Amino acid sequence: MGKITGFMEYERVEEGYQPPAERIKHYREFVIGLDDAQAKVQGARCMDCGTPFCNNGCPVNNIIPDFNDLVYRGDWKGAIQVLHSTNNFPEFTGRICPAPCEAACVLNINDDPVGIKSIEHAIADRAWKEGWVRPQPPAVKTGKKVAVVGSGPSGLAAAQQLARAGHDVTVFEKNDRIGGLLRYGIPDFKMEKWLIDRRVEQMQAEGVTFRTRVLVGALPDGCKVTNDAREVVTPQELLAAFDAVLLCGGAEQPRDLPVPGRELDGIHFAMEFLPQQNKVNAGDKLKKQITATGKHVIVIGGGDTGSDCVGTSNRHGAASVTQFEVMPQPPAQENKPLTWPYWPLKLRTSTSHEEGCQREFAIATKEFVGKNGKVTAVRTVHVEMKDGKLVEIPGTEKEYKADLVLLAMGFVSPIGTVLDAFGVEKDARGNAKAHTEPVGGYATNVPKVFAAGDMRRGQSLVVWAIREGRQAARAVDEFLMGASVLPR
Repeated sequence: MGKITGFMEYERVEEGYQPPAERIKHYREFVIGLDDAQAKVQGARCMDCGTPFCNNGCPVNNIIPDFNDLVYRGDWKGAIQVLHSTNNFPEFTGRICPAPCEAACVLNINDDPVGIKSIEHAIADRAWKEGWVRPQPPAVKTGKKVAVVGSGPSGLAAAQQLARAGHDVTVFEKNDRIGGLLRYGIPDFKMEKWLIDRRVEQMQAEGVTFRTRVLVGALPDGCKVTNDAREVVTPQELLAAFDAVLLCGGAEQPRDLPVPGRELDGIHFAMEFLPQQNKVNAGDKLKKQITATGKHVIVIGGGDTGSDCVGTSNRHGAASVTQFEVMPQPPAQENKPLTWPYWPLKLRTSTSHEEGCQREFAIATKEFVGKNGKVTAVRTVHVEMKDGKLVEIPGTEKEYKADLVLLAMGFVSPIGTVLDAFGVEKDARGNAKAHTEPVGGYATNVPKVFAAGDMRRGQSLVVWAIREGRQAARAVDEFLMGASVLPR
């Protein structure tokens, strides 16, 4: 390492943020990234630890000590080459990844971890600014054709890898723009969408074809997932036209809350609410947008999607925002000797929470109350864990005023009809059944059909989706060519 004693000399420096009062007035990114000097100091904090647990903590196995050292030495071009060797889209993960690598940092045992995510962010932005990120078209074409269904992070990563291996790749997306939940699930204030467009242009120059508003199979009746499709393509048509099909459609079936009053107006899934604002930000005109303006908003679900609903509601000008989490409030500081190097259980306060939000823990919804068909309140009760089960605490019932309720309790499975249309066998959770072993990995029970990302593993992180897309691309390449030079 360039600075052997750096971790003893320098403190962790966090990225900065625009003040909450300013940033809630717009939907642009508000993170103030590290400058070159700050990034160099953070790189210097990386230890010569012998066994870099951060590599295994990172789902794509980024070679973190190497790019940290290169940043410390001022070799930014070398740093992006190392970063791109494992991660197709570091400008995405440098913005929205929760950084499990930092939880696994050896320095995190008894100190603040190295700011790995902020360094990755700085490397990626510097590389694009300097023009180092260029199309990498294949030297030789194989003549093989691959269809990738879904343009989220797993589909994009797989498509780019397969195109660079020389295959003709077509990406099918049911929505009107490329990106999956990167486009319509993550708010613009966390990741602006021109970042996706820039990568799409690079991939088109590498030979990838994108077809939007194309639905593969059919959505079930009553499904409320955003769907702008104007053309339907059957699995039989894809299998006849392509040498392999890779399903990367994500896990889009939201978890519902079937309590009395669920049918009232004003109760929506998060993925009905969030995509609409992204569309408006992109310049679309919506006939009827779900807004939080002047409303008392209840967000049910304490994860990232719930936090995104909080931030968007604040930008709408909500009268109040309250977020429910059924689990008890975690400790402010994790028990490091017990949890390291794994992802710790601790209280996490997002930038959206800092903008204004009342958080309620260990609380369950018993009933939605309404008047004239519209929701007006949520009746709740506090719960506690007994014998591994959540039980109600008598005498803790309460009613919260609510004009808008957003259900952000996660996703349970892929949209079933896509898998059903192909005849793909499912696992116990309703995901596409496909193992990840080096031989025959990501293949489903249907010949020529593979599955990756959330559609295979269930709801997860963007960085896990990128890993799955890269590994599935190698599996497809091996299937088509008998061997592969793509990294696994």
